[in-house]
Amino acid sequence: MYHFFVPDAGDGPVITITGADANHIKNVLRMKPGEKIVVSNGSDRDFYCRIAEVLPGEVRAEVLPEEVEESELPAELVLFQGLPKGDKLEFIIQKAVELGAARVVPVAMKRSVVKLDEKKQKAKLPRWNAISESAAKQCGRSRIPEVTAVLNWTEALDEAKTLDLVLVPYENARGMAATREALSRLEPGMRAGIFIGPEGGFEASEIEGLTAGGALAVSLGRRILRTETAGLAALTLCMAALEIRAEEL
Repeated sequence: MYHFFVPDAGDGPVITITGADANHIKNVLRMKPGEKIVVSNGSDRDFYCRIAEVLPGEVRAEVLPEEVEESELPAELVLFQGLPKGDKLEFIIQKAVELGAARVVPVAMKRSVVKLDEKKQKAKLPRWNAISESAAKQCGRSRIPEVTAVLNWTEALDEAKTLDLVLVPYENARGMAATREALSRLEPGMRAGIFIGPEGGFEASEIEGLTAGGALAVSLGRRILRTETAGLAALTLCMAALEIRAEEL
């Protein structure tokens, strides 16, 4: 079922969709009155709706009484991604949103080859968040995960201190036992972070800074993963652990 975001959805019995989404419904999907869609307010509520009218420039949808099944993970996962080269970050954002990340935080690390000044960041940030919104629609998320401005290392460490649990996939971690132990600590309701190094990996001092602050170094297996793969593998493990735990409660 097609999914759309309307910030004020739920304020009345009819939701009005405008802009690009209205155009997409009318001219691309060619949907007609009577067809069903899901509309989210982007933060905490989803609604099943039936299209009532397709008008020039807007689509009006009637809110139905049916409950929409919860699609968000029961914990907040924040991906701290070392800035990668090229357009890899766009791919990472898309897939991280599909896997349930609540936020994606690009981080300028010591081995990051890419350097983004304020002007370049200002140009890229809207695109990064547009990719997040598109991915959220595609996979039926209730919320649109935020992609933040690039943080420096000190800023990233400070933000990590506000989280309940921080995981650091690292090739020198002590095998899968550490991973199993770390995942056992991940509980519904937590705010957890995952730190991923850029193409060249972490500097030893960065790992020391993270672990000194309580972060847990974990392994993702015997193979060394690319930066665009490592975060997605870690998110997948966390997603599975949380979904399983939520079903057991």
